Amino acid sequence: ADKKYNYEQLFASCVIKPTKYTEIDSVISKMLTHKSRYEAVGSRLQIPWFLIAIIHCLEGRLRFDRHLHNGDPLTKRTVNVPKGMPKTENPPFTWEISATDALVYDKLNTWTNWSISGILYKLEGYNGFGYYSKRINSPYLWSYSNHDTKGKYVQDGKYDPDAVSKQIGAAVLLRRLREKQLIILPDTDLINQILAQGKVTRFYNGSVTSAAKILQQLLNRAGAVLRVDGKAGELTSNEYFKFSGEYLNGDSRN
Repeated sequence: ADKKYNYEQLFASCVIKPTKYTEIDSVISKMLTHKSRYEAVGSRLQIPWFLIAIIHCLEGRLRFDRHLHNGDPLTKRTVNVPKGMPKTENPPFTWEISATDALVYDKLNTWTNWSISGILYKLEGYNGFGYYSKRINSPYLWSYSNHDTKGKYVQDGKYDPDAVSKQIGAAVLLRRLREKQLIILPDTDLINQILAQGKVTRFYNGSVTSAAKILQQLLNRAGAVLRVDGKAGELTSNEYFKFSGEYLNGDSRN
């Protein structure tokens, strides 16, 4: 609960440093160029494309010859933490195989809270929560904003109180994506409405229902692109799964 409140307050009061906009927007343009690759991996795991893109920026500098786990080369298994990944398949790895392994390893495929606080929690967790003990905001999230000054883990387990991050923070990228209206981030109230409406909506069985229309409208507010036709079929059920971790009642995939 304390992390949730903290993330929401920090994100709401985040101010990106004006001198960094050009660099940030250039990175976002590169993300959009490869959006289809992020979507291809994300759709199979029910993970938003932009979350994968942000991790790719932080861990691999948007290079597709690097592991999403930590930026090590795809020519062999990872040598840095987490070491020896992926444990299956044989090198050299495709980026898609490595990315899928990294996301599943971090259990992002089972996460369903895609609110601002839920996203930031998983992004910080991807790097580690070591900054909490230092009582500073994680530069992994907040670098290039008013919420970051100095102090950084310069390598695994080695903290430098005077080091300044030279990498765009994950929360800053998320903030800028929303500012440019490239993504829609649902708030907690909207997610709760989606979960409640999903409980009273059945998978399409030939009948158009008002419950399905309401659910489709709520899902569209949260960023989906659904036809509001009252037929809660596979697409509607897929979007509901992203927030609930389960398909609609009557969907054979449950």
